[in-house]
Amino acid sequence: MKEENKKKKAVCIMSGGMDSTLGAYMMQKDGCEIIAVHFNYDQRTQTKELECFLKICNALSVTNRYVLDLDFFKHLGASALTDRNIEVPVGGIEEGVPVTYVPFRNGIFLSMAAAIAEKEGAEFIAIGVVEEDSSGYPDCRESYIKSMQQSINLGTKDETNIEIKMPLVHLKKSQIVQKALELHVPLELTWSCYKNEEVACGVCDSCRLRLGGFKLAGVIDPIPYE
Repeated sequence: MKEENKKKKAVCIMSGGMDSTLGAYMMQKDGCEIIAVHFNYDQRTQTKELECFLKICNALSVTNRYVLDLDFFKHLGASALTDRNIEVPVGGIEEGVPVTYVPFRNGIFLSMAAAIAEKEGAEFIAIGVVEEDSSGYPDCRESYIKSMQQSINLGTKDETNIEIKMPLVHLKKSQIVQKALELHVPLELTWSCYKNEEVACGVCDSCRLRLGGFKLAGVIDPIPYE
């Protein structure tokens, strides 16, 4: 195959959630070969997220998959997602950085994705960060992701040139839902709840943001809620 006809590769960090799933679909629509990366980091909904990730990979016909186990965050604690002694808040969106923030999670994920991208010869890393409509996580900011891109390229081989794609970074949740519907993303395979694995709670920050997006988009969320 001629070099110019080769598909560009994109390492897609995929949690099993709606945002990262749409990001992977957008990268595939742009003609990229998807390399899917998922992290088990002892989060509360780890089993469900992995199940969703595998089903989404099947839907995308992605065979090159990395499932990486990290016990670091369990030992670190400091987040309601990884420390069972900290309750997941259900009273509405918090001011400031919420207790569901996992310290420097995206930085660690991007570093590992960079190693995979260099090994695989990928030109892109895709991450489903959403700046305006996120839960206030500092590692979802566009300026931060751009700085990580610079650091990754400084810390890899001279011939390695990786661009971090953030296709959703300036979208609202309702726009994400609309875009997902346009691309026929199987939203019924995605999961957003911070608390539950069988039936979504509907009251944690992530569920509230997701449900609000579907409501503004004028469609019904296909996953089950309490």
